[in-house]
Amino acid sequence: MKVFKKILIVIGVIVAIPLILALFVNKSYEVEESIIINKPKAEVFDYVQHLKNQDNFSKWATMDPNMKKTYHGTDATVGFISAWESDNDSVGVGEQEIVNMVDGERIDYELRFIKPFESTQETYMSTRTVGENQTEVKWGFEGEMKYPMNLMLLFMNFEEMIGDDFQEGLNNLKTILESK
Repeated sequence: MKVFKKILIVIGVIVAIPLILALFVNKSYEVEESIIINKPKAEVFDYVQHLKNQDNFSKWATMDPNMKKTYHGTDATVGFISAWESDNDSVGVGEQEIVNMVDGERIDYELRFIKPFESTQETYMSTRTVGENQTEVKWGFEGEMKYPMNLMLLFMNFEEMIGDDFQEGLNNLKTILESK
């Protein structure tokens, strides 16, 4: 009986430690990448405000050439939705909706993943003049993991996982816009 009690105590401690640790782990995360594009802000914003244009520069849009894409609404306006469906688990099934726009400054999206897992992320793109005919473009996302799942943030590096993909997309965007 004493051995059984000790085993239960050890199991209880093993379960309790991560749950207690999760109380002190940040629940929010964010990733933001930026690039300077040698074009006027108005021209850059006019291009990035069209969600369909992400098909030209986003890394994820090129990961599956057989991806099925559908669009709903008027591009470059709040409420426009770009949806995708792919058998490639790295792409999956989901949709992105323009949820807010500050003309010439920022576009906010809601990114909804359906498969291979369900998740909703807030993403954005912003533009800012940094010099004559130079525009800084920022692309990022923010989210939150609820307790106790936030413990996974200790082992996940979103900057490494997603940041490189954002930067690749921004590099593609720079190439496209500066070649016009």
